[in-house]
Amino acid sequence: MNAPLPPSANQPGPPLWLLAEVTYRCPLHCAFCYNPVDFARHETELSTADWLRVLREARAAGSVQCGFSGGEPLMRDDLETLVAEAHRLGFYTNLLTSGVGLTASRAQALQAAGLDHIQLSFQDSTRELNDFLSHTRTFDLKQRVAGLIKDNGWPMVMNCVIHRLNIDYIDRIIEMAVELGAEYLELANSQYYSWALLNRDQLMPSRAQLERAERITNAYRERLGDRIRIFFVVPDYYETRPKKCMNGWGQVFLTVTPDGTALPCHTARMLPGLDFPNVREMDVRSIWYGSEGFNRYRGDAWMKDPCRACPDKDKDHGGCRCQAWMLAGDPAAADPVCDRSPEHDRVRAAVEQACSPAWKGGAKPLVFRDPRRSRELGAKAADA
Repeated sequence: MNAPLPPSANQPGPPLWLLAEVTYRCPLHCAFCYNPVDFARHETELSTADWLRVLREARAAGSVQCGFSGGEPLMRDDLETLVAEAHRLGFYTNLLTSGVGLTASRAQALQAAGLDHIQLSFQDSTRELNDFLSHTRTFDLKQRVAGLIKDNGWPMVMNCVIHRLNIDYIDRIIEMAVELGAEYLELANSQYYSWALLNRDQLMPSRAQLERAERITNAYRERLGDRIRIFFVVPDYYETRPKKCMNGWGQVFLTVTPDGTALPCHTARMLPGLDFPNVREMDVRSIWYGSEGFNRYRGDAWMKDPCRACPDKDKDHGGCRCQAWMLAGDPAAADPVCDRSPEHDRVRAAVEQACSPAWKGGAKPLVFRDPRRSRELGAKAADA
């Protein structure tokens, strides 16, 4: 196995975290899905042999953690084979799943393959809202899967995307996590990319809702102590400084999509003017260190003002390139979340709308993720 190249002033460290998006197929239709809106235009999937090679190349390049994601990764019949190879190579492996497809026999097979942990998603603490938000009847199934996770000795890691439609029930979500025996709970407030951006008017909570939810979360943290670790992720739009997106462009995270496209983050495919390589045509080490797509926004030479002169540029790296493109129309612009950005008014306007007593987002129907709608939206974008 080749040793990873050491970091230098002009070179990043290794791709420590590999996100293997093994499929975009998914039985759920969540209105806040982070998969590309045009995912149905990318139906080709890497073969088992391709994925096994990617795992070997990523490990040789220095990757240490591998997340199997989707879509719903359990839609792949070869998931156990991929997990077993990742385990053999020395990866810490985790499965990010809706729970659909995790039967007792598959759980045992994944346990035997060496899977280290499972992150199980819920949409809400009630059957009615969970099933509405996923556009499927999955709440009872998720409860059973939570039991399978505990029965097989995996850490119980639960995720729930938080937004305007469920944030007022955050206490019930926490209580459900405790009842299910979760050791970790991520209350991940929706970030507005992909399908969530389409539904932003309906999903963005008000500031009052957000502050109440954070107070309740902190009270539960104090009450429960070490019994469960609760993470509360604030929506970017309610910050005044951008996040260090993906811990820096091309610094830690490597995403490989179902068709083999390699990305510095799972939404970067949307950015114009970038040639992202494919693992069918280039090995992982060359992709990480040598490709134009991964090098474009490394360092700070690409920055414009106000980022170029900002004293915080080494902390936040200018924020999120995808958010800059979506809101400012320029991937090299300052992330408009930052209140120093000339485009910050766009974020402020969205927040003001969400906080308005005359909020009317509920009058618009949610756009649920599904292949037919994806093809329609992809065609519309191609014609624009």
